[in-house]
Parts: sequence; C-alpha cells; structure tokens
Amino acid sequence: MAATKEMLNIASVFKPHAACIVPEKREEITTEGGLDVVGQSDRLREICDELANMGSRVSLFIEADEAQIMAAAELGVPVIEIHAGAYSDSNPEDSFAELDKIKNGIKIATNIGLECHVGHGLNYQNVEKIAEVRDVAELNIGHFLIAEAVFSGLGYSIKRMRELIDNARVQQE
Repeated sequence: MAATKEMLNIASVFKPHAACIVPEKREEITTEGGLDVVGQSDRLREICDELANMGSRVSLFIEADEAQIMAAAELGVPVIEIHAGAYSDSNPEDSFAELDKIKNGIKIATNIGLECHVGHGLNYQNVEKIAEVRDVAELNIGHFLIAEAVFSGLGYSIKRMRELIDNARVQQE
C-alpha cells in the first residue's frame, strides 16, 4: 500500500493482518525503485506506527541496500521485502551480480533480525535462484501468475510456480 493518509484510512476500516508499504510517488523511491526509507524515515515512521497499532504486521518494499535496510530496522518494522526488479530485468550475464546484491541484503537483514521477502518481476525463468536462498521467508509473484493464467489457467500457473519454488527449496537442504 502507498504511505498515504487515504490508504491509512482504508486500512483502519479493514485492519489487514499484514501491510507492505511501497513507493507511489517519484520522490518516495530510490534510483532503483524501492522505497527510500533513508530519505522518508520521519513520514514512514508515522505510517508504520499507525499500522502496527492497528495490529498489522508492517513491511517495507526496499532495495537490497545496507543503508535502506538499516533505516527500515530503525523504524521497527519486522519485515522487509527486497525489490528484485533489477535482477528480474537483467540479462543473463548481469543477473549473477544482481542476485548477489539481493543475497547480501538478505544476509544483512537477517543478521539484524528482520524477516526477508522478495518480489517484483519474478517468473518461471528467474524464481528458482531466489527461492534457493535459505533466509527468504516469502516470495511475491502475483502479477506474473495472473498474466500467465490468461494463457494457462490460474490453477496450472500456480501449480507450476509452486513446483519450481519447492524444487529449489529442496536443493538447499
């Protein structure tokens, strides 16, 4: 959800179990696309605190950048979702470097007690390498699954994605 009063008002009615704050406006994002927690910390603190007081488990959609991760931890959120857009959009040669950035961010975050989710641009071709990372608690893949469902049906799309994720997770054991 966007970090706006309008969205907070909606959340106060529905009281979601979990709420992920994502950037909505250009001034809220980093150069890569994740939420700029460092630059927006005062405003985000208010939003995060209000959501937490409603009983929501708050997460922030951020880059795998140490400064952003540390700023998220300082806000007291229990979860971050690492933006996988650069990894998802990269060509095969660059994908390893982007994956390493994500892995490093996950390591930093888990070492300071944050739960890590990863999302944005994940699909059948790139999800396995992310799913292999032991400390990823959740993958967010909604857009691809719905788009793929147009061609293959929702049940099949979800089943295939689940198989890829489960097989990757078995590999890590």
